Amino acid sequence: MTDSSELAALVREVEQHAAEAGWDRPAQLFAVVPTAALLAAQPHLAAHLDARSAFTPIAQDALPSPDLAAALASIMWPDEVAGCAVVQEIMLAPPDADPDGEPTREAGYREARLVAAVLRDGPSACALRLRDPRSDAEEQLIEAADLAPNLVGALRETFAPA
Repeated sequence: MTDSSELAALVREVEQHAAEAGWDRPAQLFAVVPTAALLAAQPHLAAHLDARSAFTPIAQDALPSPDLAAALASIMWPDEVAGCAVVQEIMLAPPDADPDGEPTREAGYREARLVAAVLRDGPSACALRLRDPRSDAEEQLIEAADLAPNLVGALRETFAPA
């Protein structure tokens, strides 16, 4: 696999983890580390990790601010971290949305779970899962590297030199 397909697999793993926790959750940040390096440093984790996966997401503590942009702007990663991922719930506007209107289901907005990940100086990957407006059921996962360019850019900035 290439880095981009390995990162896409990690994004699906993070989305599945978020799906298991259910909807209406705050944004969550993950460090992305090479699985082989993690196993070399902490061999006792072997029973809990898939050694075939190139990368392992490691959930971080709660973000320091409910404002995701502000929280990401305050983060810097150590050299051992190969990348990062974030999962957040968003509202998608309908094509005819009133720009001044409230983003509600009644106004035609759709709730979705967005996962974006980047590797340090490498590829990015994103996935989006819509929430069924009639229930908490989930719809098909949409994957594309360019789903959230601003969020990908903010994640990349967490690796910028101080």
